[in-house]
Amino acid sequence: MSTADAFPADAEPAHTGPSTGPGLLDVLGVAAVVLDAEGRIALWSPQAEELFGYTAGEALGRFAAQLLVDDEHLGMVLSLFEKVMAGGEPWAGAFPVVHKDGSSRLAEFRNMRLEDGQGRLYALGIASDQATLRRLERDLALSMRLVAQSPIGLAVLDPELRYVLVNPALESINGLPADRHIGHHVHEVLPRLDAASIEAAMRTVLTTGRPQLDRFTVGRTPADPDQDHAWSLSLYRLDDPAGRPIGVAASVVDVTEQHKTSMAVAQARQRLALIADASVRIGTTLDLWVTARELGDIAVPHLADLATVDVLDAVLTGDHPPGAPTDETVQFRALAVKAARPTPATRAADPVGSIARYDATRVVTRCVQSARPVLLAELTEADLAGVARDAEAAALLAEAGLHSYLAVPLIARGEVIGALGLQRTDNPLPFDHDDVLLAGELAARAAVCIDNARWYQKQRRTALTLQRHLLPHHPTPTPGLEIAYRYQPAGAAGEVGGDWFDVIPLPDDKTALVVGDVMGSGINAAATMGQLRTAARTLAELDLDPATVLARLDHTTTGLGHTMATCVIVVYDPHRNRCRIATAGHLPPVRTSPGRPPELLDLPTGAPLGVGGVPFEAIALDLGVGDELVLYTDGLVETRDQDIDTRLQALTALLGGPVRPLEETCDLLLGELRQPDDRDDVALLIARTRPLSEAPGQ
Repeated sequence: MSTADAFPADAEPAHTGPSTGPGLLDVLGVAAVVLDAEGRIALWSPQAEELFGYTAGEALGRFAAQLLVDDEHLGMVLSLFEKVMAGGEPWAGAFPVVHKDGSSRLAEFRNMRLEDGQGRLYALGIASDQATLRRLERDLALSMRLVAQSPIGLAVLDPELRYVLVNPALESINGLPADRHIGHHVHEVLPRLDAASIEAAMRTVLTTGRPQLDRFTVGRTPADPDQDHAWSLSLYRLDDPAGRPIGVAASVVDVTEQHKTSMAVAQARQRLALIADASVRIGTTLDLWVTARELGDIAVPHLADLATVDVLDAVLTGDHPPGAPTDETVQFRALAVKAARPTPATRAADPVGSIARYDATRVVTRCVQSARPVLLAELTEADLAGVARDAEAAALLAEAGLHSYLAVPLIARGEVIGALGLQRTDNPLPFDHDDVLLAGELAARAAVCIDNARWYQKQRRTALTLQRHLLPHHPTPTPGLEIAYRYQPAGAAGEVGGDWFDVIPLPDDKTALVVGDVMGSGINAAATMGQLRTAARTLAELDLDPATVLARLDHTTTGLGHTMATCVIVVYDPHRNRCRIATAGHLPPVRTSPGRPPELLDLPTGAPLGVGGVPFEAIALDLGVGDELVLYTDGLVETRDQDIDTRLQALTALLGGPVRPLEETCDLLLGELRQPDDRDDVALLIARTRPLSEAPGQ
């Protein structure tokens, strides 16, 4: 590759007009000398003084041969001079000249004849130190050889950012010969690269002079138009000896393999991060539906553009045998549908909560029956029928651009409980083996959480059914009292507790009111509650003092093992308008009286039932007509973000309003003090005194 190849004569100049400053000729130190027809020095340049040592005053008018040529070469020089002057043919070559200091040095000469307007002849001699010239020639030859043979793609662009040189390596990288580059801009030669960004970086380098190294760019060139490649691009400015910018040099290294490796490492890290995120975000509650939505939120958009979570309906109803389903048709219940954006594919999915029955032609059915993932990497039109529920849904999937589908079984404790369906519509890449592994890992973690939620809800329903069965459904009307009550289980994320209440008729028109709370949750707490309620009712019906009842209940509770409970018992005598109250570690009842603010009763707290050997004390309290006693468990007032005193103040404030029907008061307290996600159940019992002559229910 030569400089003529690098800078062709027909290439448009980057700048027009004269320019100043040193250039290549100055580096060479080119001297110019003009001789008249007789060989006398007529003109002498400053560079000639630098090369030969003589000033213009010392050289002008003297015979050049006598001044600069050694005697042994004089004849040869004069002969050459005569040939140039006679024939007009230029001469070029090297011969030794004598410096003013007496030394001899080789100079490279170019001699030619000149003629002025009067026909007078002159000889122009252009000379340069041969050592300097040879050094530059070697440097240029070495540079051009390095450029031509470098395995790194190299290019030079002029100040207008048009190619003026490309080496063979860059021709191979770009898949275009040099002549397709020269005179053109990057965006014209390589339109499938981010040419705008590359050219902007080149302008910055040209303006500031600061190199930009190892810029990363990805794209496609004519060398491989169907595959993305990655390159490392370095840019630096080229200046002439005067420091003027004359262009930008670019080096290009193909780093596609390194890019693929780094991408694989990055993807592996992303997958690990996604799995770690799934461990935190899936299973935050024991709600089956929430857990399914959490799985969809993890899968979209990191793994798929749309995700569906379906469980076997038989799993939810308890009719599912262990292992994978073997029936020809399988009934699914849709738990969650998650999409990255609004898309027709969402309408093609089974609505959340709906039940659908599919035969073995459906991909999701094959997935749960085989207990293995089913991958349709490149989805065809014929495959849509196996993915969609019907022809209309298949049309919606086609409209959404579904091109890749993956179904992964949800397996927990060796039992197939459902399937995770993943769709790609916007992501152009099909699902691959790595996606199958990642989806399987997510599905395995989610399946256990979903199964835990399923078992929990089943146990919760059982405990709740047991508890409701053990609680009084319609307390017997009692003389002298108007009764209202509520039982409210914990929220969906909470536990079924051991709260209970009871209204027990006693001899002589007396009534026992009981509210208790077994510590713990679940079926065990509900069963223990049933035992204590039965024991409390039996003891109270013996017309014992409340303190005595609590003492015997404490003994009973101790015999049940590691069980503790709180309890409050009120025995009301309507003939004396007096009640006796005793508590075992329970929150104090609230008393309301017409015309007076509500008050928390100051009672001996007592130890919880099950501590054993602790005495209990009952106190007497007189009540007026219209007075109310509000008995409740801690689920009504205890929260995680407020202290108990603040909550008790809120309770008494609500009770301080106008007189309401007791049913409305129950609804008011539960509505204002309870939250949907409260983790404790609550028992509430309100009794209002009335004249004994007033029949119950009036």
